Amino acid sequence: MHDTSRRWLAAALALACCLATAAPLVAASNATSGAGQNATDTGPDPCAGTIASPANGTTVISVQGFRFGKNGGKRPAKLVGVGPGGEVEWVHQNGEKYDVVWGYDVDPMANGNLFVTATVKGHETLVYEFDPQTQERVWSKTFDEADTHDADLINNGTAILVANMRNYNESAGRNDDRIFVYNRTTDEIAWEWRFADHYDPENLEENYTDDWTHVNDVDKIGEGLYLASPRNFDQAIVVNRSTNEIAMKLGEDGKKDILNEQHNPDYLESRNGTPTLLVGDSENDRIVEYANPDGDLTNGTGWNRTWTLTGDLSWPRDADRLPSGNTLVTDSSNHRVIEVTPRGKVVWEFYAPWLVYDATRLPAGEHGGPTMTDLNATGTYEVHGGADVHRNATRLEACHELLANVSGLADGGSAIGTTGGEPTDGATAEETTERAMEDETSRSAAGETDDERVEPAGARTGVAGFGLLAGVAGLLAGLALLCVGSGTSRRR
Repeated sequence: MHDTSRRWLAAALALACCLATAAPLVAASNATSGAGQNATDTGPDPCAGTIASPANGTTVISVQGFRFGKNGGKRPAKLVGVGPGGEVEWVHQNGEKYDVVWGYDVDPMANGNLFVTATVKGHETLVYEFDPQTQERVWSKTFDEADTHDADLINNGTAILVANMRNYNESAGRNDDRIFVYNRTTDEIAWEWRFADHYDPENLEENYTDDWTHVNDVDKIGEGLYLASPRNFDQAIVVNRSTNEIAMKLGEDGKKDILNEQHNPDYLESRNGTPTLLVGDSENDRIVEYANPDGDLTNGTGWNRTWTLTGDLSWPRDADRLPSGNTLVTDSSNHRVIEVTPRGKVVWEFYAPWLVYDATRLPAGEHGGPTMTDLNATGTYEVHGGADVHRNATRLEACHELLANVSGLADGGSAIGTTGGEPTDGATAEETTERAMEDETSRSAAGETDDERVEPAGARTGVAGFGLLAGVAGLLAGLALLCVGSGTSRRR
């Protein structure tokens, strides 16, 4: 064989070898866009975790934009719409657009829109109807109330039910934490219920002159029945508007084994009518479901814990029972939302750094799913089957970059540049994440643990998803030229 022929044959063999070496990299990249994710790569979609089965609609996630750790601090809040397969459908940058400092509750509306609660600069509360299709507000209302976590449209949209916290009246020496109903037609408060009229501060551990109740959620669960969550009292209560009395109570102040600074309780009812509460038991790092079959709804001994989801959860602040019987869990400090089966298996998972607060599924909504008693799935189960992306700082940083660089519909939205920016100073504790700030500078507080921190991820990778593909393309081109030029192959 001529020497020239040998060189061309060697070059061809070398190129084939190079392609074979690079093929697994391409396959790994492609795999990340399908069902399930590998937590060791950054892939085209670094935010999708386990996708064992598609969701039954769009999942909307409220992202507060706070990161613990050495490189931590405040970033802009946002809402993220996620498709059934874990694809980003849209990102609503309300931190950039409406001066939202802390994003909180997000509820589905019958018309397909969303009702959003947020705190804006100046310690005011902004609520608005948001249209995901147009990415615009339909209408909005601003309340002169600080740091409201939840407000719900009620009575066919004619009124707004508000959970009003951090409301100490210094001049009167009175704490006015309350829930109230605002009439949109008359522009007046039609009804209010003050916690101080029903709780003796002398019998509670909390500071009366500061964030006394931290009432973080309120839902209408029946005609004139409002489910509220005074977090600092370790209780979920139902207030009867007609009698102004507490008609239902789960938990006791200081009894942390029942509830420990919970968030977002949901009312369920079993087929036989048994009242049931599904609660994000946040400081206990678990989701719990309690049923009360004996009818004594205000007696703590009447409640039985029928279901517990534990394991790899960090400060979960929301849990919604889906019509399928699965549960949508907002795993806040792990920066993810997971859908789990009654026995804890993760079938859908999406990451949204930094610090998620609430999530809802469109069009299914938050309420109406079966109880675990009805599903014959009572007991304690551990979360399993997740992708563990929360342990991968590089993936989390790439996911943050992806979400920060989408504004509006993902298939037609304009890139706005990296909105992450430099973190603000300070903030070292979870309590800080729920305090509104006029200048977006976090205040320090006690209580953070090391496992809630996310260590710095190092250098950023630019627009997420392109690093690996570009690297593979460059590798192939470079190796091909090298192989042809030298006539020799080199195994790696």
